[in-house]
Amino acid sequence: MAPLSKAGTALAALREDLAGDVFAPGDAGYDEARRVFNAMIDRRPAVIAQCEGVADVVTAVRFARDLDLHVGVRGGGHSVAGMALNDGGVVVDLRRMHEVTVHPAARAARAEGGATMSHLDRACQPYGLATTGGRASTTGLGGYVLGGGSGWLDRKFGLAVDNLLGVELVTADGMVVEATAEENPELFWALHGGGGNFGIATSLTLRLHELPAFSFALVLALPEHGPALTRAYREVVESGPDDVGGGILYLTGSPDDFMPEHLVGTLLAAAVVTYAGPEEGVRKLAAPLLAVPHEVEVVAAPPYADFQCMLDDPPDMRNYWSAEYLTGIPDEMLDVFCARAADMPVPSGCQHVLFPQGGAIAAGPPQWPVPYRDAPWVVHPFGIWEDPADDVRAVQWVKAVRADAQPWSTGAVYLNFTGDEGPERIVAGLGAENVRRLAEVKRQYDPDNVFRFNHNIRPL
Repeated sequence: MAPLSKAGTALAALREDLAGDVFAPGDAGYDEARRVFNAMIDRRPAVIAQCEGVADVVTAVRFARDLDLHVGVRGGGHSVAGMALNDGGVVVDLRRMHEVTVHPAARAARAEGGATMSHLDRACQPYGLATTGGRASTTGLGGYVLGGGSGWLDRKFGLAVDNLLGVELVTADGMVVEATAEENPELFWALHGGGGNFGIATSLTLRLHELPAFSFALVLALPEHGPALTRAYREVVESGPDDVGGGILYLTGSPDDFMPEHLVGTLLAAAVVTYAGPEEGVRKLAAPLLAVPHEVEVVAAPPYADFQCMLDDPPDMRNYWSAEYLTGIPDEMLDVFCARAADMPVPSGCQHVLFPQGGAIAAGPPQWPVPYRDAPWVVHPFGIWEDPADDVRAVQWVKAVRADAQPWSTGAVYLNFTGDEGPERIVAGLGAENVRRLAEVKRQYDPDNVFRFNHNIRPL
C-alpha cells in the first residue's frame, strides 16, 4: 500500500483522468455504488471506478498497480460470493459499458463487458437471433460467459462459452489484447471457463443463432404431486428434442396475476418446459405434465427476451447457492430430491431446482475447461431469502441438498453456481487436467495474481 500522501495525489488524478465517476468512502453515492446482488456481502473498497470505456479501465488498472491495491471487477454484480467487491482495494465497475452491436449477416454480436443478459437479448430480438444466456436478465454477461454459461437455450445452442468468438481484454499490466482462435489462442482457450483470472473483459463477441419462435409451459402443483411431476418432466426431456429445456423446481407461490390467492406464500412444485419453437409444439410436449393433478398451467409464446425477465431474482436479498452435476436421475434420486423440499425456507425466494443438460451441451467442443458438460442433469439449490434469522437454516438446506446428491454426483461443477467452497471445488469446476495449463496462462498474463477476486487460479 502506498503512503497516504501518494494515495491522495493519485486519487485526485484518477478523478481528473477518468471519464466516468470515482467513488471513495465518504463520497455521496459510495454506498449505492458498492451494493451487489447478494445482500450478505458488505465490503468497503477504497475506490470504485465507474468506467465509461476501455481507456478508463486501463487507467483504473494502472492506478491500482501504482498503489499496490487489489483489483475487483464488477459486471452484473451477481456473483453469489460477492466477488465484484473487496475491502480496501479498487473495484473496476463496468456497468456503464453495456452497448451491444449485432451483426446479423455474420450471426454475431459484440457486447461491452458491462452488458447484462437483457442488453444482449433485447439487441438480438429484432433480428430473430439469440444465443445461450443466463436464466435471469440482470446477470452480467462477462462473468457469465467466461465462467461457462448455462441457460434456457443451452441444449439447443450449447453452453455460452461454446459460442464465444473473441474477447477484448485489459491485462494486469494495463495492456489491451484480443483473444480469438487465431490471436493469442492459449489465452482464448483459458477464457472458456477460466473466468476473470486473466484480465478484464471489456468486450465479448458471441455467435448468434436463428430463433424464429420461442414458447414455454409452466405447471404448478401441490407438493404431494411433486414426485409425479418430476417423473413426467423427466419423460418430457428424455423423449423430446434438443429444442426442449427448462427445469423442475420447488418454490414459494408468489403474488402473480396467474397465481390463486390461497397459494401465495405456500410451497409448490413447478415444472417449466422451454421450447425453441411455436406454442402448439410446447403444448404437445407438456402433455404428460398437464396430466398430473395441478393448480395452475400457463402455456404461452412470448418473445424470448421477455421470457428472460419473467423469472428474475429480486435484488437486495440474502443468497447462498450451490450445485451438483449428476450421472442421472433415477426414481430413488427424484424421491430424495422431492423430500428435501420440505426443509426449504418458506415463504422465501429459495428455489429447489433440477434441470437437464444433454443435447448441444454434451455434443459441444471437448477441448474447453468445462468438465461438467457430460452430466445429463443438475441439482441446483438456490438459496435466496430476506430475513437474516433464516441464514443458518437456508445455508444448511443448500448443504443438505448437495449431500443428498452425492451418490449420483459426477464430481464436476459449474463454478458460476457456487460461492467460495474451497480449492477442491475450483479443481472440480475446471478439471484437474486443465488446472496446470490454466495456471501457466495465468503466469503469463497475471503473474502477480492481481485478479484474485474470482474462483482463483494461482499462477504456476
